[in-house]
Amino acid sequence: MTDDPSDPTRSTDPADPTVSTDRIVDIATDLIGLDTRNPPGDVREAVDYVADLLAAAGFETERVVTDPAKPNLLAVLPGRTDRTLLYNGHVDTVPFDADAWSHDPLGEGDGDRVYGRGATDMKGPLAAMLAAGESIAAADAEPPVTLAFAVVSDEETGGDAGVDTLVASDAFARLAPEACVIGETTCSRGRHSVTVADRGSIWLTLRAEGTAAHGSRPSLGDNAIDRLWEAVSLLRSRLTAREFDLDAALRPIVEESVEYYEPTLGADDARDLFEHPTVNLGTIEGGEAVNTVPDAATARLDVRLTAGVETADVLADVRECLADFPAVSIADVSWSVGSYEPVDGPLVGAVTDAAAAVSGERVFRRSATGGGDAKTFRHAGIPTVEFAFGTDTVHAVDEYTTREALARNAEVYAALPSRWAERFDER
Repeated sequence: MTDDPSDPTRSTDPADPTVSTDRIVDIATDLIGLDTRNPPGDVREAVDYVADLLAAAGFETERVVTDPAKPNLLAVLPGRTDRTLLYNGHVDTVPFDADAWSHDPLGEGDGDRVYGRGATDMKGPLAAMLAAGESIAAADAEPPVTLAFAVVSDEETGGDAGVDTLVASDAFARLAPEACVIGETTCSRGRHSVTVADRGSIWLTLRAEGTAAHGSRPSLGDNAIDRLWEAVSLLRSRLTAREFDLDAALRPIVEESVEYYEPTLGADDARDLFEHPTVNLGTIEGGEAVNTVPDAATARLDVRLTAGVETADVLADVRECLADFPAVSIADVSWSVGSYEPVDGPLVGAVTDAAAAVSGERVFRRSATGGGDAKTFRHAGIPTVEFAFGTDTVHAVDEYTTREALARNAEVYAALPSRWAERFDER
């Protein structure tokens, strides 16, 4: 970034630290060059790299570990107050098949593009965070708030070794951050957004019992697949017709989410995502041969709920529906609870304003359709959002980011301490 007013990546506030785009690209290239595919998820070399970089910049670092191959890192730079803003990112990536790529999955530059697994999810945004942290630490004045980094190891598989280990640790309890921004890419198809909410989930395994018989005489048996299909069909019909009674604080998030997703999903489907449960039949299994009546069958369903919806109420609906099917039972159930940040909070405002100032375009405040590490931080009482500019190549062959996206991310992250401090003081 430069001070040239014609440069779209220049700092919008002369008081904010400027960050070298070349430095961001160098860090991103170094991180992408470290193979952290998860599974198996050995991220030790990547965490060592980040720890050395932040220690050299003046941060105090500490590791939080349950799985030796998957350490997590905390790093802290004291500011003028002990009010703490946390930057979070993960260093693990999904696997890749190098033969399917036309560029090196462990890093290759091509003009404005930086290719490699993790370039946009999320080693590129993490590099922008780290470069911003270096610049803030090197500035003449102390940052207005204490800055911290939480670099986690096990996000892609949702494993316990990552953010769950970190948030449960004594080190994290001592840090007690008041806000967190996660560098997940949240901009798609030219539309910019800050993710301020995620949805809850209920994962159901249903099992149906039947009576076996020869396929030539089906009336002598009870077909477990038929029984299961009838129950699943009614369950999907009832749940998707259920209208949520949403809290008023969620209304602006739902409306902006619908507007954000409408170009890709259509207005009706976008609204259904947040005003009704969605139900996906993910697997159905049963039977041993075409000429036998199956005596058992199982199905797995993924039910998603807008933040603020009571999971227990929806589960009660599920059990009430299945009461009409004595041969069908819930063999297993797991769930997570959605979470959200009010749009008028200081963190949402700071990130949205900074992103809009850099992009010069509208920034939507929307819910994710799924959920990730933000949910864990919010349930621990820490206001959390996700934000990064990037590309639509997350988890794809030839994943890439751009120098412009990296530079813009660093500009937003460098501006956040002052913007958040101002908004926090205005509350």
